[in-house]
Amino acid sequence: MACSSAGAPDGLGTPITSIGSAPDTTVAVIAPGVTHYRFTDKSGPWEVNFVRVDLRRTDLMLRHVRALDQLRGREKPSSMARRISSPGVAALVAVNADFFQTSGENENNQVLDGEWWKGLKVTDSGFDTFDNVHAQFAMDAANHPCLDRYALDATAWVRGVAMPVTNLNFSAAGTAEQTVLFTPRFGTTTTRDTTRSAAEAPLRLAGRRGDTLVYVRRGVVANASGSAIPSDGAIFAAYGLGSRLHDVQAIADGDTVKILLATLPRLPKNAAPSLIVGGWPRILSDGVIVAANSAALEGTIAANAEVRHPRTAVGFSRDSTTLLLLVVDGRSEQSVGMTIVELATLMRQLGAWHALNFDGGGSTSMVINGAVVNTPSDPTGEREVGDALLVIRK
Repeated sequence: MACSSAGAPDGLGTPITSIGSAPDTTVAVIAPGVTHYRFTDKSGPWEVNFVRVDLRRTDLMLRHVRALDQLRGREKPSSMARRISSPGVAALVAVNADFFQTSGENENNQVLDGEWWKGLKVTDSGFDTFDNVHAQFAMDAANHPCLDRYALDATAWVRGVAMPVTNLNFSAAGTAEQTVLFTPRFGTTTTRDTTRSAAEAPLRLAGRRGDTLVYVRRGVVANASGSAIPSDGAIFAAYGLGSRLHDVQAIADGDTVKILLATLPRLPKNAAPSLIVGGWPRILSDGVIVAANSAALEGTIAANAEVRHPRTAVGFSRDSTTLLLLVVDGRSEQSVGMTIVELATLMRQLGAWHALNFDGGGSTSMVINGAVVNTPSDPTGEREVGDALLVIRK
């Protein structure tokens, strides 16, 4: 598991001023524990902006923010930063994050402020060369970062009988048999599916015990899809002709339904994630550049991984105390962009021990104190994206 050990050397590598040919590096302290660096490496050429964050500071935290505060939709990172800022909460830094569909829905697991918004066994991407789980960046409540290929590991219990939960707020079309938990984050109704038999049980949320949600079954179990999702609960659904269909139909009114939402692998000390945000692919693992193997490990395509594009990345130091957020401009004479191997090399030079490639191209943007500090490649400037990763000062 890519979670660094406490007490290990911090792994902060080559000094900034010796990176490439970068004597024009500018350094600005945004807030105590948050420093912004900007430099040009003429060997590319590359225009680079990156931020180091001291994760030991209790007044700093990371937040995963969805566009428009919805499962679907698109919004500029600068708008997300403004929207979540309030008296006593300042959004210092924002970068674009996970890959997203045309609708703005992100492709990987999503946990925001400890709440699961989307949970998957297999990444929801139409571009992979084979079905797999993409690497994702996670944090626990104690501000410990991790990076791994997390799959949803969810189970429902009714009267002591366990049932697997395949996905959360996602129904895989064409799958012969699956179970899905739909929460109000999904929308007002479940997915309409006329190709399979269905059983959809309405649940009312009764409480939470650690990482387990406790529901009570209330209302009529529907034998068709497209049910209304209770605003104070969820729909537990089964599709196909297997035994799970009968198990959901058998949940009686008033039955308690306990649902555990967790990751496989688990976070250290079995901690619940406070944040999960996806990318594609992992580029650094235990200080080793693994980007060159991404086609075999995570099904990357050459047009993305092996061609120079604008890039966004997240990483952290060997002792897990320092976070790095980085953007490299591209598609211009001033900055040509990077391959993921070049990106991994730079992240390692800057001190990352583990690192993940976020969405890039025209999505690449970094916002500091409300202003975009890089040069997005879209002619219209900053792009509306599906989500963002923010550094917050409380």
